[in-house]
Amino acid sequence: MAENKPLLQVEHLKKYFSAGGKAVLRAVDDVSFTIGRGETLGLVGESGCGKSTIGRTLVKLYEPTDGNIYFDEKDITKFNRSERKSFAREAQMIFQDPYASLDPRMTVGDIIGEGIDIHKLHSGAERQEVIYHSLELVGLHREHANRFPHEFSGGQRQRIGIARSLAIGPKFIVCDEPISALDVSIQAQIVNLLIQLQQDLGLTYLFIAHDLSMVKHISDRVGVMYLGRLMEVADSAEMYRNPQHPYTKALFSAIPAADPEYERKRQRIILEGDVPSPVRPPKGCRFSGRCQYALDRCKQEPPEMKEIAPGHFCACHLYA
Repeated sequence: MAENKPLLQVEHLKKYFSAGGKAVLRAVDDVSFTIGRGETLGLVGESGCGKSTIGRTLVKLYEPTDGNIYFDEKDITKFNRSERKSFAREAQMIFQDPYASLDPRMTVGDIIGEGIDIHKLHSGAERQEVIYHSLELVGLHREHANRFPHEFSGGQRQRIGIARSLAIGPKFIVCDEPISALDVSIQAQIVNLLIQLQQDLGLTYLFIAHDLSMVKHISDRVGVMYLGRLMEVADSAEMYRNPQHPYTKALFSAIPAADPEYERKRQRIILEGDVPSPVRPPKGCRFSGRCQYALDRCKQEPPEMKEIAPGHFCACHLYA
């Protein structure tokens, strides 16, 4: 389990994009959370809610519009070029599409060794041994280093992507929907591999996904996002057993149940209306236009994230 001192602390993070003219797309809008050392925080929500944008901002692929990101108690938003390069060794990313994230013109060995070369970590025989070791960590073989990405299946390519991220010895990895492009039969293998690597190497994860069952399997805590905001954060077991935010309840009601009898009897929560535009988000709670419990206050005033039970946080005026 994670130590009390967080490895990552995000405070009031915002990431806006230009949407043409004076229009601004508020992809991430005032989000705060922490991730403890050795912990996995699962991040879920509908497509376009800002999950991947958060992940890319945390590893500095995007520059934040506002807010602070503390990694090992250092604010990475204020890093100079040299500090950013050092940070890149400690924070890596596993991408969603194993087909698009690997250069088809490079051998697997060169793909994995690229980070080693950029950071000047090893050379010669030592470099080659690190590449071989990285491949073996993810269940591949040394001879795979001389092959090209097109010679592998989707699951194997994702393993290569994981090996690439491990080769430079990071502490923190953003897993940006790493299983969504894979066959269902392969998804559990990749998730179990990530869990084993975390245990063996002491890694910390932000795990972004649509598959709520897989998120429950891998995550210590879960955060639920809606239209650029965090709605609820809690321990994984508590979140799935006792969701509190109306959006979380609706989202989790869609998880298929293994018991056919229970599946037939249970009530699914069907949300009406469309997700508002992130260019013109609602004035108050982002979910107020689709929430059956919405108060007048909800449409005027954004709710603050409050601790409604030990370790269980919710942004909803129903708990004011």
